[in-house]
Amino acid sequence: MKTIQIFEPAMCCSTGVCGPSIDAELIRITGAVHNLRKSGVNISRFNLTGHPGAFSKNKTIQDLLESEGMDVLPVTIADGKVVKKGSYPDNQELADWTKVSIDEIGKKQQFQIKLNVVNN
Repeated sequence: MKTIQIFEPAMCCSTGVCGPSIDAELIRITGAVHNLRKSGVNISRFNLTGHPGAFSKNKTIQDLLESEGMDVLPVTIADGKVVKKGSYPDNQELADWTKVSIDEIGKKQQFQIKLNVVNN
């Protein structure tokens, strides 16, 4: 099974539901990563804001940032090789690399939200 690492640009959160607008691509990749982990895939996401050490410890990422700048992010590395630059991998690419079915990768998540209501 492959080891996949996704190095992302600096952002406040990785879910895509914070900030002034919802980022559908971040929501998709968050769900895909969740589903891949549930399927036993070793996949990690590193946000420059939250995980600067992962960037500084990875020579490939350091070299890419130096030669191509921040626009190269996100970068996806599979088994130590750069397989995608400048955008997130789509579900078909993830399926090809991991041998997990595209249906499983794209399965929608059911999130339960708990609200605390204060009565005055």
